[in-house]
Amino acid sequence: MSKAEKTDKQTKKPSSVRHTRAVQRDRTKRPVVGPPDEEVAERLTGMIHPATLEQVAYFHQRGLRERTLTLPIMVALVVSMIWRQISGVCELTRLVQTEALLWAEPAQVSQQAISLRLCSLPADLFRQVLLSVLPNLLGRWQERERPLPPEIAWAQVRYTQVVACDGSTLDALIRKMGLVKDLPTHPLAGKITALLDLCSRLPLQVWYDADAQAHDQRFWSQIQGGLNAGALLIFDLGYTNFKLFLQLTNAQVKFITRAKTNLSHTVDQVLQRSAAVHDRIVWIGQGETRQRIRLIEVLYKGNWYRYLTNELDPVVLPTEYVVALYWQRWRIEDAYNIVKRLLGLAYFWCGSQNAVELQLWATWLLYAVLVDLTDDVAAMLNQPFAAISMEMVYRSLYFFTQAYHRGEATDVVDYLATNAKLFGIIKRKRSISKLLDFSTLTISDDP
Repeated sequence: MSKAEKTDKQTKKPSSVRHTRAVQRDRTKRPVVGPPDEEVAERLTGMIHPATLEQVAYFHQRGLRERTLTLPIMVALVVSMIWRQISGVCELTRLVQTEALLWAEPAQVSQQAISLRLCSLPADLFRQVLLSVLPNLLGRWQERERPLPPEIAWAQVRYTQVVACDGSTLDALIRKMGLVKDLPTHPLAGKITALLDLCSRLPLQVWYDADAQAHDQRFWSQIQGGLNAGALLIFDLGYTNFKLFLQLTNAQVKFITRAKTNLSHTVDQVLQRSAAVHDRIVWIGQGETRQRIRLIEVLYKGNWYRYLTNELDPVVLPTEYVVALYWQRWRIEDAYNIVKRLLGLAYFWCGSQNAVELQLWATWLLYAVLVDLTDDVAAMLNQPFAAISMEMVYRSLYFFTQAYHRGEATDVVDYLATNAKLFGIIKRKRSISKLLDFSTLTISDDP
């Protein structure tokens, strides 16, 4: 047994506590990121500040009083805190008093005032800012020209939406203040579920539940409300629900999901049967949930993969596209990774639920801005979005800032595209074959 293992056993600390403390130590060691250059600051301001001002009227309608830390200023502070990886409210207070943060001028405010504002400013205001920004960013995406993955390009012209949904549990809170400081353990911060547009990589909706044990299916009604007729929805096994499958079909929403190994079904029609592919229409469910559905089984590297779709016509949705499109579901996992690990949603500054939600909505807001910047770089390089590393785009902004202040660069997109190889912005090609590169299943680049 290693020394670390002995220590863990002796102290009997749960893994969530050890992880939280490790994140805290890592976060305190990270230096405060310098202020962004004027180009990046203008980009953030131009995208976020107008949407913030739109919510001021709503702020007054709720009977909220104006304070020194107004809604626009708080948005600037929280966005800056995330974008610049500021370690906590104490460090933020020093910056607020000494320098401008985006559109917020320096102000003499105390740490206590900022902390109280994080706990009291209605988090729904930040969510409304996010929802106001997303349509504008989607419009910017539609104006660009860059290649899409072949299966996404194929689906884009055939469905009104191509979206994936999934949930993710947030990490543990830090027991510093509020009701959580007296708890014996570090509670988890809650559960989020997102509806991600697989074409643009932008979130269409994000929902939050303070109950970290909330099952994914608790969000089904919100997910259905975010879908248009003619949409294609992709989700994993956790959302299996025959009643909901029928509701999606009646709402003219097509879906693709994985099938459980113990799925009880009766074969109705065989569409295709070969050594590597079984494509059949089957009956599932009982009583009011009894329905016909398409069950596809694919042999890949010695394992059988099973998929369900309510699109019964293999001409409309060929087998190879069912498999390829389900593989694109992993893009929502990529989004969670960026939000939680790169943008810091794995660490919370406050223990109050309101502060958690403020950070949550602001982090997704910055995720959307980073997607927009990454897509701009992809368009300039004429590369698919998937070929560009969002993490390296974010980390390379440091080099652009230095070049900007030396007078060597003025346009962030042009600079990142020109130095894409140097900064590792274009992902290295992997040697592994494509998921669909087997047997008789092939997918062309022609949409």
